[in-house]
Amino acid sequence: MAGGRPREFDIDRAIDLAMTVFWRKGYEATTIPDLTKAMGISPPSLYAAFGSKEQLFRRVLDRYDEGPSRFAPAALAAPTAREVIERLLRGAAAMMTSPRNPGGCLMVRSEASFGGGREDPLRREVVARLTAGEAALRRRLEAAREDGDLPASADCAALARYVMTVNYGIAVQAATGASREQLDRVIDGVVASLPRSPTGTKGRHGRRSNPRSS
Repeated sequence: MAGGRPREFDIDRAIDLAMTVFWRKGYEATTIPDLTKAMGISPPSLYAAFGSKEQLFRRVLDRYDEGPSRFAPAALAAPTAREVIERLLRGAAAMMTSPRNPGGCLMVRSEASFGGGREDPLRREVVARLTAGEAALRRRLEAAREDGDLPASADCAALARYVMTVNYGIAVQAATGASREQLDRVIDGVVASLPRSPTGTKGRHGRRSNPRSS
């Protein structure tokens, strides 16, 4: 007996197209007709390939982490805490204002769109991913404090929360039309307000921090 009928569309491209729709409208406001029109497939093909709108959205979240948000892991590997924070925020501003993208942040927009309350499973997943990003930043800042790249008195949890709060603000501003230049000016102020590194200390990779710019 012949094998199953081959799929008539590219799965990876379909996920990218679905990501654009979810990113522009948020999860709750996105309908199956929205998705099938953008992806150029029929509802039966969508269900056969992905199972449901919810399962497709989970695939989109993975693609978002691997694609548009890939600047974040690279930023965390920067040699100093100051560079980590600056690269995170400037990377977010660049991604969220790129003409190639719908604007703002897919996860922030979707989290705000959920109408099922705090117990909605997908909302919990989005929140968990956002929280994981903050936790990763906190751990990196704690390592910087141990290295002497941040003052011993630095509250790394509060600093990570502050940076992520600014990041969410950038997402909202970008979604409502703020330009890259406008957001960069905000980031300039954030970077200037960061705790100063002790004079003469080195960053995570042995790179000496510059007291004048810290």
